[in-house]
Amino acid sequence: MDAVSGIVLAGGLGRRMGGVDKGLQLLHGKPMVQHVIERLAPQVAEIVINANQNAETYTKFGHRVVADAIPGFAGPLAGLHAGMKAARHPLVVTVPCDSPFLPLDLVFRLHSFLGNNDVAVAQTGDQPHPVFSLMRTGLLKNLEFFLVQGGRKIDTWYGSLKFVEVRFDDEADAFRNINTLEELKKE
Repeated sequence: MDAVSGIVLAGGLGRRMGGVDKGLQLLHGKPMVQHVIERLAPQVAEIVINANQNAETYTKFGHRVVADAIPGFAGPLAGLHAGMKAARHPLVVTVPCDSPFLPLDLVFRLHSFLGNNDVAVAQTGDQPHPVFSLMRTGLLKNLEFFLVQGGRKIDTWYGSLKFVEVRFDDEADAFRNINTLEELKKE
């Protein structure tokens, strides 16, 4: 298997969580991003964290931190773009900072189905999870063009590529994300 760079998407504004940095909110005594890193690290050759605020704090997790190059908190594609530019390997996998239960076999399963496709996207039931994707870093120019044209929707971008959706029905709960402080308290 080709070496994979992991990109942790932590660049959002946390609007649904009252404007706090979601990745730094504590879950069982640890920041959510730390849970994500601990589950992702054994699956990848390196981790890059995309963060647009609190970069100093994110650096303390021991990985490179990169901010969006696209201004205005342009969403997960801007984070993917920043992470892909920093990646040192031919494949990247993306995961959000607010999904601390991500599958321990995410990269292996996505890679098993990538084949000649550009992107492999996790799916449970009828629901694709585009922020849990494995893709080729050679897509960077394509992504830059999409962003320059004003594109922001991740599913629209990968829908224009050769992609495969990979079933994770046996691990559906692994893709739960924590969007609000109330959801965080329930965990």
